[in-house]
Amino acid sequence: MSEDKTLSRTAGATVVTLVAVACAAGLADALRRRRERTRARTPDRSGPAPRHTPHGTPAIPRQRRTGPHVEAVPLTDAERDAFAVLVRRFGEGG
Repeated sequence: MSEDKTLSRTAGATVVTLVAVACAAGLADALRRRRERTRARTPDRSGPAPRHTPHGTPAIPRQRRTGPHVEAVPLTDAERDAFAVLVRRFGEGG
């Protein structure tokens, strides 16, 4: 096998190995942090475990349950007619 193919395979294997090690370290850290958070919630280790544990990644904020406030602006008859013309033009493809 030529030297350049051997070098590229070795470099590729090294990169894949480093990525796998980094992923394993990140997963171990995430699991450790979650375990510490769960222990911190239980005041007495002999007591029951908390009933609810959060799901998902703690770095991602939870989504709001309600959307933003709806804003409404009253339109005049001329504005309504202009909007209707615009919608018709878009519908025709022009």
